[in-house]
Amino acid sequence: MTIDLESSLKKKGKYVTQIIHFRGGVKRTFTGISTAHMKQGQMTKLDLKDGRYLLINDKNVLCIEVFSEDE
Repeated sequence: MTIDLESSLKKKGKYVTQIIHFRGGVKRTFTGISTAHMKQGQMTKLDLKDGRYLLINDKNVLCIEVFSEDE
């Protein structure tokens, strides 16, 4: 059983776009991230609109920019 940690991203709406800045200067943009189905931990699991999963190793992340996709 997983405990919902009530991510603050839910305040941004149902779907968001994230620009994730990784160590070494690499950054990636991911769109269509569902804020309702996040599993947080060392490997954060995100569900995308198109059915894909995105796994992010938190120790390699410097910062994340978040933009609402809802109108």
